[in-house]
Amino acid sequence: MKTAIIAGAGPAGLTAAHELLARTDVRPVVIELDTQVGGISKTINYRGNRMDLGGHRFFSKSDWVMNWWQNLLPVAAGEDVADLALTYQGQSRPFEPGAQGGANADEVMLVRSRLSRIYYRRKFFDYPLKMNLATVGNLGFGYMAAVGSSYINARLFPRRNEVSLEDFLINRFGNRLYRTFFKDYTEKVWGVPCSEISAEWGAQRIKGLSISKAIGHALLKPFRSLGDTRQKKTETSLIERFLYPKYGPGQMWEVAAARMQAKGGELRLRHRVVDLHTEGRHVAAVSVRDEVGGGVTRIPCDYFFSTMPVKDLTALLKPADAEIARVAGALPYRDFMTAGLLVRKMRPTGKGAMAAKLPPDNWIYVQEPDVKLGRLQIFNNWSPYLVADPDTVWLGLEYFCNEGDELWSMRDPAFLDFAARELAKIGLIDLADVLDGTVVRVPKAYPAYFGEYRGIGAVREFLDEWDNVFPIGRNGMHRYNNQDHSMLAAKAAVDAIAHGASKKAIWAVNAEDEYHEVRDGKS
Repeated sequence: MKTAIIAGAGPAGLTAAHELLARTDVRPVVIELDTQVGGISKTINYRGNRMDLGGHRFFSKSDWVMNWWQNLLPVAAGEDVADLALTYQGQSRPFEPGAQGGANADEVMLVRSRLSRIYYRRKFFDYPLKMNLATVGNLGFGYMAAVGSSYINARLFPRRNEVSLEDFLINRFGNRLYRTFFKDYTEKVWGVPCSEISAEWGAQRIKGLSISKAIGHALLKPFRSLGDTRQKKTETSLIERFLYPKYGPGQMWEVAAARMQAKGGELRLRHRVVDLHTEGRHVAAVSVRDEVGGGVTRIPCDYFFSTMPVKDLTALLKPADAEIARVAGALPYRDFMTAGLLVRKMRPTGKGAMAAKLPPDNWIYVQEPDVKLGRLQIFNNWSPYLVADPDTVWLGLEYFCNEGDELWSMRDPAFLDFAARELAKIGLIDLADVLDGTVVRVPKAYPAYFGEYRGIGAVREFLDEWDNVFPIGRNGMHRYNNQDHSMLAAKAAVDAIAHGASKKAIWAVNAEDEYHEVRDGKS
């Protein structure tokens, strides 16, 4: 039997392992540095309170991905899905909760409603922005008139060459709205001006969303069925219903890992790939170090799947071209910190904005310029099973930073105090209601689209020269993929082995017209 070494037990790595077992004679050996699987899609358990790092909605425009998920975790019996129908290959059929998979009642997914809003000027705004009375009331008629004029000007006189993210956003929202709701927040996320970020980031993350699409969505809403969970013709940012594992996204990948091992695959936690042994443009063996015991094992392999950062993979492959080595080594990333904060309740803010203890949002984009907080997750609204005590509110305060900077270097107690004070400063909690907290740091969470990213093409060509190397996943491709994109990249890699398909299909994921709602440059 042939062997594939898979570096990383996130969505891409575990999907590749499953697909190899299902469709080839290749046995996967998955190498994971962490103590648990899931990558950035893992679930952190802190004293019975579970954290989702970044917020993972389980929906996809891919029928294959939706089937893959539901074969592992079916929708829970008893969920209110009377109108739910899933559409496969253009055909619709009723969906029966609990009819597939699931070893027990806990291995299920819930049907969740999506609500996210913007918090700005100590007020809540719809996200995506809607041209409604609430927005007019928050901003004022004069400001809205200026927004409308700016948008019309952008449509009549667009920036012809969309080089930067600033170009991309102004063309779709107008300069006034861009500066109000996009510029400061995006620069808080990435730490550099929007004018220095590639427009490719907007194409992959914001896709076809614009004011016209948001207005159209609002006008059509009363006439749409809520039945199709995947909502294939709905913009990614406008999805209003999604599936979610009962105990958070990591549950999906914990189940995937367990079943992969039951079928003959191998998983080594707390292990690191430290060297690649090559013959020409072929990886013949991989050296793996046990981070607990310290021993190094050399494992012969027929294939190598990499979800490690492109800069690390390239360094292990030792390119002769110094420029490729330099570009790969300098690829930028943005790091991420979450303060998990347990509170008794949240403060009522604005007329009708809050329920008794918490707002109805899954997450809130915090665009207040006087705090560093980027986004606030309310885990109670993702799944009630994420919270140990239902009489408390479990929050995730998300910060974007660089490894080693002032935020990253704060000791945990100081960072928790800092985060709690920021949330109190903008009026969402009282400090007296804080009960407990924890801090999670995620290095290289976001591959960045600026700096040496402009040379990524040559690095990709170098990686493609290796006949049995398959870069997959967010960091493995240095592409801001969602987890379903990472899974599709893994599938494309296995297709190349099972059917002799082109490796170029891997790079086409999250770049094809069918995945972008805008075609031929039109919105």
